[in-house]
Amino acid sequence: MIIALLGYMGSGKTTIGKDLAESLGYSFVDLDESIAAKEGKSIVEIFKQQGEIRFRKIERTILLELLDTHQNTVIALGGGTPAYYDNMDCIQKLATSVYLRLSPKELFERLAPEKTQRPLIAHLANEDLTEFIAKHLFERRAFYEKANFTVAVQQKNVEEIVQEINLFLRST
Repeated sequence: MIIALLGYMGSGKTTIGKDLAESLGYSFVDLDESIAAKEGKSIVEIFKQQGEIRFRKIERTILLELLDTHQNTVIALGGGTPAYYDNMDCIQKLATSVYLRLSPKELFERLAPEKTQRPLIAHLANEDLTEFIAKHLFERRAFYEKANFTVAVQQKNVEEIVQEINLFLRST
């Protein structure tokens, strides 16, 4: 079984994904880390040198490779992955998807301190960040809400979130 964690940047996909994979005895893959390793460049460098369109093409290719393995894996997707091409349809066909949901305010609190490592928001002033996040969430919500399961992440620690996902997986 492949479990795909989706949600906006800063929602905890990588942190939760690692613990979830360990609890299930699955392997863990961070899609962005796979892209960086395959390209030999950081995500920031890919965005700067090749642009977002090229990044999304690379992202799709690697996503399809990962989904095609059919191995017991937890994949932490990029925040925008479900919203490009027909990625969400492919995820729905080949994986069980879990949306890690947070409000724009909560995402701002997580993202503002680490803005420089995030190419989509590095250029934004803090006063523009909440609006940017809210706009993106509005645009991506239809894709995120196609997930098989949604976890409201706020006010929960990683262990509680992993337990909630495991309960869902056992019930399916």
